[in-house]
Amino acid sequence: MKNRFISFFLFLTLCLISPAQNRQSTDAYFSSVLNGMELALMPSGRFGIAELEQHKKTVWESWCRANQVFAEEKLPVLRPLTNADTLRWHLPPVLEADSVMPFYFGTKGERPAEGWPLMLYLHGSGPKEHEFATGYILCQRFDDAPSLYFIPQIPSEKHYRWYLKGKQHIWEQLLRQSFVGGEVDVNRIYLFGISEGGYGSQRLASFYADYLAAAGPMAGGEVSENAPAENLGHVGFSFLTGADDLMFGRNRLTRRAAELLDSLQERYPGEYCHNIQLIPGRGHHIDYNPTTPWLKSFVRTPRPLHFVWEDFPMDGRYRNGFYNIQVHERDTTGGNERTRYEMNIKDNVISLSLERVKYMTVEREPKWGIPMVQHTSCERATKGRFTLYLSPDMVDFDCKVSVIVNGRRVFNGYLKPDVRHLATSCACFFDPERLFPAAVEVAL
Repeated sequence: MKNRFISFFLFLTLCLISPAQNRQSTDAYFSSVLNGMELALMPSGRFGIAELEQHKKTVWESWCRANQVFAEEKLPVLRPLTNADTLRWHLPPVLEADSVMPFYFGTKGERPAEGWPLMLYLHGSGPKEHEFATGYILCQRFDDAPSLYFIPQIPSEKHYRWYLKGKQHIWEQLLRQSFVGGEVDVNRIYLFGISEGGYGSQRLASFYADYLAAAGPMAGGEVSENAPAENLGHVGFSFLTGADDLMFGRNRLTRRAAELLDSLQERYPGEYCHNIQLIPGRGHHIDYNPTTPWLKSFVRTPRPLHFVWEDFPMDGRYRNGFYNIQVHERDTTGGNERTRYEMNIKDNVISLSLERVKYMTVEREPKWGIPMVQHTSCERATKGRFTLYLSPDMVDFDCKVSVIVNGRRVFNGYLKPDVRHLATSCACFFDPERLFPAAVEVAL
């Protein structure tokens, strides 16, 4: 009730505020966003492109202040991983009742000048206390210093899946707090895991690819529909599984992931760097040590000029957006749940295609009935609404910009930098690398 009162008060404040940008209006807007106020407003404030860096700095500082005073469980002060305490975050009861996630949070080596690379490790599906303890030991041994580790324990063995909505809340809280804390290199986030953690890291890598430099599932094997390979453009992707890991068709699903990424790399050279191996003579237990040194060679591309994104629900929940697209309405024609976006920017022309996607299983594993091979069919989306955010390193603001969606020109004109776009993109992505000064609203 208290949060609802605060949100309503902030809403009234924002409705009465002057269009001129100031610290109070931006702080109030961000506080309303964090408190879950659906009708949050952000006043407009135009500026010249020469002022961009100062406005970005001001907006990010405002976002950090709002996060600092927001009532939630916080990340602890950094300590060496060898001396880290076991800490706990509570999952929202509405997402997963009576669930608490213990975790370790600690550093290895000396802090780089640009900040710590953040490693998120997900354990396997044995007894959770044992898996948690084993993961803590393994992560200390991996040759990836300097690094900062977040090592969680699954909250409940009744809900032993890392991709469920309650855990999504935790991953986004971790990213958001890490970014505002100023200790993490936001372009060096790495996600990996073993066995059930391999399944989880494969799904989550596809879902959160726009935050990641690289991902590395091990001893897993997800169905294509659960972790669309298209989303992994610009993300280093390692996948190691035993060649004799037959359970649930893990070896065959790993091979299928390699086939899909090989095809994507051929179609989009340089965008789908991957290292997928079936380890000869090994079953479910493999050497885990090669993964993190390979991952750490990658740095994120936060604002690509080309990407493919399959917007899909994970445990019934969608992302708000991906890279520089924020989705407001989806094309649900015929019960459709998935939309594939492809964006390409060249010579101040942004070309977008939107397609509804359906999966068809053409081959199943005979013992477990798990889909081994799936094909997709696509048809042009005819509905939907989204915001396309843009920055000066993507297009030239001194020239006209054209936006073409499914062959139809929906915008042709000059972009107008506005503090509102910096703030709304910040609220959507909570990412200092994605504060966009301009936006084009698109409705199909």
